[in-house]
Amino acid sequence: MLAGSPSGAEALLPEEVVIAALEALRHPKSKRWSMKPFTVHSGRVAPLDRVNVDTDQIIPKQFLKRIEKTGFGQFLFYDWRFDADGKKNPDFVLHEPRYEGASILVAGKNFGCGSSREHAVWALADFGFRAVISSSFADIFANNSTKNGFLAVRLSEDEVAQLMQRAQEIDDYRITIDLEQCEVRDEQGFHAKFAIDDFVRHCLLNGLDDIGLTLQHEAEIAEYEAKHPAPAVLKASSR
Repeated sequence: MLAGSPSGAEALLPEEVVIAALEALRHPKSKRWSMKPFTVHSGRVAPLDRVNVDTDQIIPKQFLKRIEKTGFGQFLFYDWRFDADGKKNPDFVLHEPRYEGASILVAGKNFGCGSSREHAVWALADFGFRAVISSSFADIFANNSTKNGFLAVRLSEDEVAQLMQRAQEIDDYRITIDLEQCEVRDEQGFHAKFAIDDFVRHCLLNGLDDIGLTLQHEAEIAEYEAKHPAPAVLKASSR
């Protein structure tokens, strides 16, 4: 019996809970956010030559009150982009005109460390980034990236240093991240392969988050529902 239920007859069986959840996914009250596939992306590179960039630096805690996935880009790296009075810091790299519109970030090792906050990925994506390249990432940040169609690319420290230097020295420096071939390349001769879990790669290529993966089995779910109709109490509560 569920806590607070007046009788066991009103308690939902596990499969009924699943059915209710899937119905909510199929027919949400508001349009569900859809994960964008990542296949091949070419874009301008911005260098963030700092190590151990933690999630509180990516998106400070005072900006975590929103419940949507959008609107966080304006607060990205807030304490570095602005001073205590809210005035723009002209010396911060993302404020340099040549990095305006950058969609690929190259950063120092251990990027995304610190507390577990999915908002860090949301802020990077909302600002306009599609990927970040580093020699290492915090595991939770990398996992959150996967769930949001944002690519975290691991290269060697030497390869990251090369990209960092080129982004600093070459105006409008651009690279291509090819998830289909698992490689990063530019027009100046740089070429590097990167490793990625096969399942993670599949999800990113096809734009599949956890909900999308579940709904791939919608036919089987519908067949199960037909064989196990929801009880009257569940139908009444969903009206």
